[in-house]
Formats: sequence, structure tokens, C-alpha cells
Amino acid sequence: MTVENEESGNITPKNVMLKLLGIIFIAATLRGPFTSVGPLVNIIREDTGISNTLAGMLTTLPLIAFAVCSSLAPKVALRIGIEHTLFAGLLILTGGILLRSVPLFAGLMFGTILIGIAIAMGNVLLPGLIKREFPAKSGLITGVYAIVMNLSAAIGSGISVSLAQKEAFGWRGSLISWSIISIIAMAVWLPQLRSRHRSAAYIDGKADRESSRLWKSSLAWQVTLFMGLQSFVYYILAAWLPEMLQEQGMNISQGGWMLSLLQFSTLPASFITPVLAVRFRSQRVLGAMVGALFLIGFLGLISGPLVLVPLWMILMGLAGGSAISLALLLFGLRTENSHQAAELSGMAQSIGYFFAATGPILIGFIYDVTQQWIIPQLILAAVSILIIIFGIKAGQNQVVSFGGRKHSVRVRRRHEQATR
Repeated sequence: MTVENEESGNITPKNVMLKLLGIIFIAATLRGPFTSVGPLVNIIREDTGISNTLAGMLTTLPLIAFAVCSSLAPKVALRIGIEHTLFAGLLILTGGILLRSVPLFAGLMFGTILIGIAIAMGNVLLPGLIKREFPAKSGLITGVYAIVMNLSAAIGSGISVSLAQKEAFGWRGSLISWSIISIIAMAVWLPQLRSRHRSAAYIDGKADRESSRLWKSSLAWQVTLFMGLQSFVYYILAAWLPEMLQEQGMNISQGGWMLSLLQFSTLPASFITPVLAVRFRSQRVLGAMVGALFLIGFLGLISGPLVLVPLWMILMGLAGGSAISLALLLFGLRTENSHQAAELSGMAQSIGYFFAATGPILIGFIYDVTQQWIIPQLILAAVSILIIIFGIKAGQNQVVSFGGRKHSVRVRRRHEQATR
């Protein structure tokens, strides 16, 4: 397979495979170092003596870093190239993982911030890189990228406690084990540093003008709100679902298993959705379907019998997997080149992870005031309706013009060729 690079011409099949392998390994670093912390928070708190508030910051700080740094990553990539920026992100990630595991409180917190910064760089830039290098296979590559990322999240949540309970590891050894993946990713990505693609938008000085216009585009905001609202729902479920189910009659262990079922249900949807999405003229139906599945799940959780809870978990897991992979794909489908895709990705993920960071806090506050989960669940059902609305709007067959307007486009020929 040969791929036409929008900025550098044709590249060899060997380089294509190396880049694809590098994308897979980078994707494997984008969730595990973060999700592996949550199950260990109580162990870390008891071992270090930190307060519950500071312990909670271990899971909140990366989300804040995602929100703050996502809009900066495209600007760095414009100047030194996407390949070099991604490698720098892997270096920062590895340093953060190592620093987080040293027996110092400052190292624990500063390392956590570095991990958030590094993951933000990968989150934002991979969709643009996929658009540039694999324009005819963007749906397939996005599906592979999304399923590897989600599998890493599930593995991180699942094995962290088991490793921490082994005497040879402890919680520090459990967390530091993720540096193995990041070091392998650096080694695999190293050949990409031989080339340095600089965007024409940076060379001719258009980049800053395009970036400012993006924030005035209604279509860009529709994609951003779709990304943000699905992030809001997903991270609230990750934080509070077991407690919600406990109020309905499950014990905390059963609630944890239901959360695991939801997480693993995201995997097939995260792969299949982008593969299907590029086959349609627009993605409005898929955008609406995501919100509808969330809505059915929440309404079932509110009014359905306890025996049907696994069904609602599967539906919401399918919604969550479809939502994140569709959002990642839309960054490329709603833009015309890799720089614009990275800019839209940065905008959407900056807002999206702000929603993700504040959502669990807001829902927790509402529960503290009301002492019941019905109101938070009704809020989540209402947000699901908004996801339907913005999923339809973000899925329309248009691209952001970066001139403050949007215009219709036909489905790209490369997408038609990819389906043959």
C-alpha cells in the first residue's frame, strides 16, 4: 500500500507500516498511565498519608492538563513537525511516569501533570497525522487507534491493583510499569524523526489567522460540543456509576463489575463506528444514534428493573465507544488538511476535557445536596438529548472553511475508494 502525503509526496510501503505501528504504540500510551491510577488512589493515600482531596487530584490533574494543553499542541507541531512533537510527548510521558513513582510527594504530583501534558499532545495530534498519512483509510486507522486506546484504558484499570499487591512491585512498581510501553513506543517512532513535515500554513503565516477563525465557526463548535458532551457523560459514569447502582440495590463489587462491562462494551463500537462512518455521505445518523443509546441506557437505569442493568451498561458502553471514535474521526472529516484537523482536535479536546474534569465534581456536588442519584441521572438523560442534537449537526456533510463559514462538500473520492 502506498499513501500520498499532502505535504511530502509518496512514501514507501515500509514507511507506511512503520508509521502505522508507531501510531498503534502511541495509542497504547494514551490511557493506561492515566486509568491505572484510579483503582490505586486509596492505596496511595494510605501509604503516603496525603488527604482525600490531594488523592483525588491524581485523577483530576491529567484532565486539567488535557484541557489546558490541547489547544497548544497544534502550535508546537506547526513549528517542529507532528513527528517530532509526538516524540517529545513520549519523552515527557516517560519522564512523568518515572517521576510519579519516586518516593517524594512533589514527584508524585509533578509527574502526574507531565503525564497529562504528554497525553494531551498525543490525543490532539494523532487525528491530524492519520488524516495526512492515511486519507483513504482514515476510518479503519481511526478504529484501530480508538480500540487500542480503549483497550489500554481497560487493562490499566484491571491490572493496576493486582500488580500493586505483589511485594516486588507495590503501587509505585505498578505505575512505573507503564514506562515500558512508552519506551517501546519511542523506539518504534524513532525512524519518523528522519523527516520533518512543516505545514504550509506555518510557512506562509496563515496558521495564526486560521486558528483564530476556527473559534468563530459554528460547525467547529458543533463538533466541539459533541466531543465535550460525550466526555462529560463518560467521565461521570467512570467516577460515579458504582455508587449510582449501589443506591438501586447492587453492592459496590457488583457495581464495579457493571462498570467493567460498560468499559469492555466500548471496544467493538470504537472500532466499527469509524469504519462505517466513512462509507456515508454524512455522519448524522451515527451522531444521533450515539445520543439515543445513551438516552435509552439512562432511562432504563432510572425506571427499569435491576435485572436489566447489564443491558443498559452494554448500550451505554456501545454509545461511549462510538462517541469517542466518531469524534476523533470528525476532526479529519470536517477539515481539509492535517493542520486544520489538529487545530479542530485541539479546540474540541480542550473544551471536551474541561467538561470531563468538571462533570464528576458537579454531579458529586448535586448528590451531596440532594442525597439521591435520580437528579444526576435525569441530568445525564438531558445531556444525552443534547448529544443527539449536536451529533446530527456535527455529522452534516460539510467542512470548516477556517474563514468563519462552512461549506458543503461531496464525500471524498478517497473514502469511496476505501469502500470498494
